[in-house]
Amino acid sequence: MGDMSNSDFYAKNQRNEENHAAAFGCSVMELRALMELRGTEAVVKLQEDYGGVEGLCKRLKTSPTEGLAGAQPDLDKRREIYGRNLIPPKKPKTFLQLVWEALQDVTLIILEIAALVSLGLSFYHPPGDNEGELCGDAAGAMEGEGEAEAGWIEGAAILLSVVCVVLVTAFNDWSKEKQFRGLQSRIEQEQKFQVVRGSQVIQLPVADIVVGDIAQIKYGDLLPADGVLIQGNDLKIDESSLTGESDHVKKSADKDPMLLSGTHVMEGSGRMLVTAVGINSQTGIIFTLLGAGVEEEEKKEKKVKKQDGAAAMEMQPLKSAEGGETEEKEKKKVSAPKKEKSVLQGKLTKLAVQIGKAGLLMSAITVIILVLYFAIDNFVIQGLTWLPECTPIYIQYFVKFFIIGVTVLVVAVPEGLPLAVTISLAYSVKKMMKDNNLVRHLDACETMGNATAICSDKTGTLTTNRMTVVQCYIGDVHYKEVPDPGVLPPKSLDLLVHSISINSAYTTKILPADKEGGLPKQVGNKTECGLLGLVLDLKRDYQPIRNQIPEEKLYKVYTFNSVRKSMSTVVKLPDGSFRMYSKGASEIVLKKCSYILNEVGESRVFRPRDKDEMVKKVIEPMACDGLRTICVAYRDFPGNPEPNWDDENNILCELTAICVVGIEDPVRPEVPDAILKCQRAGITVRMVTGDNINTARAIAIKCGIIHPGEDFLCIDGKEFNRRIRNEKGEVEQERIDKVWPKLRVLARSSPTDKHTLVKGIIDSTMVDQRQVVAVTGDGTNDGPALKKADVGFAMGIAGTDVAKEASDIILTDDNFSSIVKAVMWGRNVYDSISKFLQFQLTVNVVAVIVAFTGACITQDSPLKAVQMLWVNLIMDTFASLALATEPPTEDLLKRKPYGRNKPLISSTMTKNILGHAVYQLILIFTLLFAGEKIFDIDNGRNAPLHAPPSEHYTIIFNTFVMMQLFNEINARKIHGERNVFAGILRNPIFCSIVFGTFFVQVVIVQFGGKPFSCTPLDVEKWMWCVFLGMGELLWGQVIATIPNSRLRFLRRAGQLTQKDESPEEDVNEENEEIDHAERELRRGQILWFRGLNRIQTQIEVVNTFKSGTSFQGAGALRRQSSTTSQTQDVTNVSSPSHVSLSNALSSPTSTTAATAPPTTGQC
Repeated sequence: MGDMSNSDFYAKNQRNEENHAAAFGCSVMELRALMELRGTEAVVKLQEDYGGVEGLCKRLKTSPTEGLAGAQPDLDKRREIYGRNLIPPKKPKTFLQLVWEALQDVTLIILEIAALVSLGLSFYHPPGDNEGELCGDAAGAMEGEGEAEAGWIEGAAILLSVVCVVLVTAFNDWSKEKQFRGLQSRIEQEQKFQVVRGSQVIQLPVADIVVGDIAQIKYGDLLPADGVLIQGNDLKIDESSLTGESDHVKKSADKDPMLLSGTHVMEGSGRMLVTAVGINSQTGIIFTLLGAGVEEEEKKEKKVKKQDGAAAMEMQPLKSAEGGETEEKEKKKVSAPKKEKSVLQGKLTKLAVQIGKAGLLMSAITVIILVLYFAIDNFVIQGLTWLPECTPIYIQYFVKFFIIGVTVLVVAVPEGLPLAVTISLAYSVKKMMKDNNLVRHLDACETMGNATAICSDKTGTLTTNRMTVVQCYIGDVHYKEVPDPGVLPPKSLDLLVHSISINSAYTTKILPADKEGGLPKQVGNKTECGLLGLVLDLKRDYQPIRNQIPEEKLYKVYTFNSVRKSMSTVVKLPDGSFRMYSKGASEIVLKKCSYILNEVGESRVFRPRDKDEMVKKVIEPMACDGLRTICVAYRDFPGNPEPNWDDENNILCELTAICVVGIEDPVRPEVPDAILKCQRAGITVRMVTGDNINTARAIAIKCGIIHPGEDFLCIDGKEFNRRIRNEKGEVEQERIDKVWPKLRVLARSSPTDKHTLVKGIIDSTMVDQRQVVAVTGDGTNDGPALKKADVGFAMGIAGTDVAKEASDIILTDDNFSSIVKAVMWGRNVYDSISKFLQFQLTVNVVAVIVAFTGACITQDSPLKAVQMLWVNLIMDTFASLALATEPPTEDLLKRKPYGRNKPLISSTMTKNILGHAVYQLILIFTLLFAGEKIFDIDNGRNAPLHAPPSEHYTIIFNTFVMMQLFNEINARKIHGERNVFAGILRNPIFCSIVFGTFFVQVVIVQFGGKPFSCTPLDVEKWMWCVFLGMGELLWGQVIATIPNSRLRFLRRAGQLTQKDESPEEDVNEENEEIDHAERELRRGQILWFRGLNRIQTQIEVVNTFKSGTSFQGAGALRRQSSTTSQTQDVTNVSSPSHVSLSNALSSPTSTTAATAPPTTGQC
């Protein structure tokens, strides 16, 4: 929203208001002012100015019960006056901006300068005719008129190839940004919200909500707009994303009715009137300021301070009473998202540092040797003196040497690495969409390939989440299937039907099937759907009962939460007394029952020993069949005196049990197979569920998580806590270490238990590899565990907004087998990078050695600058495209995870790299020093400065490129497989790139002429070049036969050693901790920043996408707010050289920002 300054924006709104004040009873500004009030202040203002919520509804022409009529003209008018419910995205970078960024590359700049100097000098002709004798052999350069005139071509060709590299880079960045915007909007469209329109409850995309809508809010929602509460049941909101206060805020229509966008509903349900949307909502206002802040920061960093001040002032209404403290907190939070890098990023940074150093060294030595050789040869051996008129000629030589040196550096630095990573990740993300994985954070995709443990929910992930009641115990009889209503006592039946119909969310319904003969559609909470299904099976209907007692008439609702594990609803009976209906986990509700209905529907005393018998004879047998047991009960209260409803302990006791039902949730048919695949792939699957331990164990056996006779642990939350906590009740890591390796099922677990388990496994040091843990979750309370895990999977269908917010990947079909696909894709990313590395490093080693030795022995690199740039383009851009888009195969799941400490370059890869390098070097040096004899052509060595291209060097260049092409096919396999062509036709991109490169090479050699230093070759010589290239394939087979055991000494390249992996605790305390590899960057080797700079531009979009600052719609905003709200669990991975936006936004007074060391990446 940066393109319109705030004051303009307000002024424009002001004008609009005058025009539209007549249409509705309140203007945008009045509503904005209203939403900035809190608590009693807001209630008073509402009452005095608007006549309460009803009055506000009248002014906004809406009905608190029926909602808007939903007529299109009315909706359009509301959008025109009050705005749409989306936040305009920050404008994407234009193609020209991306080109400009690509041009900032240090090595490219050096090349451009060298090329310009070379161009300038080529036009300079020294005066006089006798400089030949004076300047010695060097002047041989000026032989022949035509050649002297062609001197400018090399400079021009280098400039041209630089332009090519820049355009390719910019295009890649541009298409990537476009892809992320697409992904972003896809995530936006996923979020729907329930609103009432024309008395019907409908699901709307969040962007379609308008001011005046009546929205239904429930546990787990992320509020999409600001609003005023009309009616609420036990509503508690987490406003930490706006105020920084972690305590949940109780909301009620008479005490604090203000609901703000971007906050989470942690408990309860209710209805709210939407009063502000999009940029006028509280979160939108902050976001507008953030947007403006970013724009300003880009123009001038100095202005940030003022901007920040303005932001702080405008945001003041959102602060809690102790504003100052919160502000500090906010700032600390903003600069917190710095956590350990993803495994691959860490390894690649380290590798890039190593290669960059080597390349810099080689290029420096090359230049020094060339200059010394030239100087000694001319001024010492030939004894010439330096004459002023010879200076341009000598300088031309030095420029040529310099260009050769820079070219060696260009080839040595693998700037294609980040490109390959990005292409591979972007390609995988796109394809994973089809496999029902919506990836929110790019690096999650790669981390998933290293996963060693998955902690999965049971309901909905391993099971179908389609609940049906199959057994029940009612009137002292245990029915193994749903009984005929005629055999049940009428009184019990009536109480049961009323209890289920009233004491469940009114949004839960059973609708007729979509297709004929299909199963009825379950909408809302699936357990409640199962119970409503029981009502229908008993030939009764729940709707008339609900119509008779609508939601407004419910006297008090105790909503379900993870502590209560039950839900209760109080209604007022016609005689003035009260009745409370309760339902929940059977062992919990039965403990609170003092009576039970007998076979005629009368209540009798329910003694402790009866309870024990019931558990043994009814509940355990049901649970062992894998059923979930729910107890339904009720209690009557006198109308006078009215009970104290807030005293829960005295209300939720002395209940009368009506019945116990066993609900079946069948295992998904594809799950056992998926779990078997995980186990084969070295991944341990653990089930963490809130269900009873017997049910959990039965389902775990059906899924194949546990096999009878194995040594494993199945425990419940109580036992788990007893084992892992010391006498003081503190969790001890060594105690967890005794439990987790064998733990397979954790039942009756609380969200805290899940978080403790995940943290315990991740922090464990008892195994040599750090465990990489994936977690699935769907409830609001799973947020902390999802954030803590290396990869958090949220359920796309059953998941709450809060869970989706905390997750890295959303499973759009809620299916466990999709997680296995994610593992496959993750491993594929890792392998793609390894394939590319193997190919790239072979080319690097060969090109650098050839350029270096060639330059030292013949004073000229056998591969010219322009040719090197072409090779660089093939091996970087095209190869990364070709090798990074290999589709995954099932074979990937047949090996164990690589783990965090395995070197990036395995011993097999090292063997391949060195083996192919040896073959290529032998061939090239043979051609260089004996090529003229073999092919019977002129010798191309020691040619003068502007000599025409020789056939000799053309053959060397052509053979070199042919070898790379065939080696690219070898690089498709990195585990020593023999058949390198396996599945090659499944990857059309690879085939087209190989053929395309070959075609361009033919054009370059035959028609490239002077710019590419090539002469056309005849068919026979072409055949030889291709033949020598094909030798790579045969040589690859020879290398595959050498056993790896001989190559122990080369194991450590690219290894991420233990000390580089900064432990998480340090990172949380020291947000600015710079890891070992990055510290090395500081030592002034700025030249090879080409690699890291490219990483910066590649990952820039990814990072912004993660921190959610510049991406569209409220979704980005939601991400922003939730990222900052949970500092300790932030999983944002910042790129090696990316100065995060948040640092720029937090003002200098913030301690973390002030003490931060200068970030790398600003060269």
